Amino acid sequence: MLKKESFIELSARQRAKALLDKGTYRELLGPFDDIESPWLEKQGIVPQADDGMVVAKGTIKGVPTVVVAIEGSFQGGSMGEVSGAKMSAALDLAALDCTEGRYIQAVLCLETGGVRLQEANLGLAAIADIHASIMNLRRYAPVIGIVAGTVGCFGGMSIAAGLCSYLIVTREARLGLNGPQVIEQEAGIREYDSKNKPFIWQMTGGEVRAECGFADKFVPDDAETVRKAVIECSEKGVPKEFRTEKYEYFLEKLEKFDTSKQVDENSAKELFVRGGSHD
Repeated sequence: MLKKESFIELSARQRAKALLDKGTYRELLGPFDDIESPWLEKQGIVPQADDGMVVAKGTIKGVPTVVVAIEGSFQGGSMGEVSGAKMSAALDLAALDCTEGRYIQAVLCLETGGVRLQEANLGLAAIADIHASIMNLRRYAPVIGIVAGTVGCFGGMSIAAGLCSYLIVTREARLGLNGPQVIEQEAGIREYDSKNKPFIWQMTGGEVRAECGFADKFVPDDAETVRKAVIECSEKGVPKEFRTEKYEYFLEKLEKFDTSKQVDENSAKELFVRGGSHD
């Protein structure tokens, strides 16, 4: 039996290499190109030479693919002007290739807390560009998102995850518009205790998100299994209907929810029952 390799424990660059066919990995705008954030050093923060964003081209089971992986260990995977531009530009170039007859799909490794607070509006604008770029490319080829752990996917980038053609999650993944600490800060500990780990995973963990239809594949933390899930999504091609086009379904469900009661895992599952999933 082959020894399993944790996908979660891999760096962004290692994740991209693990997904692409062996020998096909080619990085674009890597650390030796010295394209980094011009804003962090001014605020006493050591920048990273690739701004925490890895862009690589290659193939997955022979299919031309661009993998964009966020490094969650750098500034919590936060999105700034440079990192956001790298992701949106990669998606835009892939869309351009598709329109010119050169098919290429995209895989996004989303380990991010959302906008980089040190870059404020620049980060917000970058995330908006990413949203537009995903919607543009997904018309021509699948945009496959992966949320594995340990950072999770929050803020504006959780919207990016929702825009993906397909979304793959692990048990260790977390997905939500607002992070636990933000909810506790704004609504109080009675509403959301950010130190209650079981409660957090019951609400935003990968398993419950998949069961509610906000993710399409729920896989164990194994690099080869994650890659196989990507291949399965790739083979499905462009979905006939995107999750974001099912807004009437979700709005109807939300209107029925009693906000006077504390939501829990079971009530969330009963409410959605995999309505948004492609499976």
